[in-house]
Amino acid sequence: MSQPQQRNCSIGVSGGSMPQMISDICTHPELPWNLAHFFYCDERMVPVTHSENTHRVYAELIYPKLPIPQENIHIVNTDLPAKEAAKDYHEQLMEFFGASRGYPTFDLLLLGIGPDGHTCSLFPGHPLLHCEDRSVAAIEDSPKPPPQRVTLTLPVLNKAKRVFFIVSGENKANAVADVFNSNESPSLLPCALVQPIDGDLVWYLDKPAASKITV
Repeated sequence: MSQPQQRNCSIGVSGGSMPQMISDICTHPELPWNLAHFFYCDERMVPVTHSENTHRVYAELIYPKLPIPQENIHIVNTDLPAKEAAKDYHEQLMEFFGASRGYPTFDLLLLGIGPDGHTCSLFPGHPLLHCEDRSVAAIEDSPKPPPQRVTLTLPVLNKAKRVFFIVSGENKANAVADVFNSNESPSLLPCALVQPIDGDLVWYLDKPAASKITV
């Protein structure tokens, strides 16, 4: 009997505290890492040598632990201006996913949130929350430094097959409570707007982050 054909697995990862939180679980060399392709859900437009560059953090903490081919890591070119970098990254996604029209479908997105409820580089009240004409967008007025970033848009997040929010810390408790305690009036925080259309949504919270949930 022939073996089932293996296929690539697309994983979108986030910056902030995410690399540190998943560092210990990325130690299973028996998994078929050669089939895993890593993308960034957002990137700060700072040089790759900068400590705030998301790719640099993963290159130091995560990728050395995994037998993953270099060509399976898809980065945002932070040497370009933000809008050009967003266009370049969009083209990378289209080439990999083969989606000339429509949004790419990720197998897994690992997302975090900020104390204000932002996720990726989608911030409360920002016009990019209503962006539906592209998969990747540049933001040049981020309320959190650095001001220039590149981010996946909400339609891409909501087309993913699986979205895992991984949230740690008491400083996130108010935002988490706003999401889970808003039965009658749904939360408008960016993280609450992530509702995969045909995919699974799972929240992983530590006790401090979940401390203000009342339902």
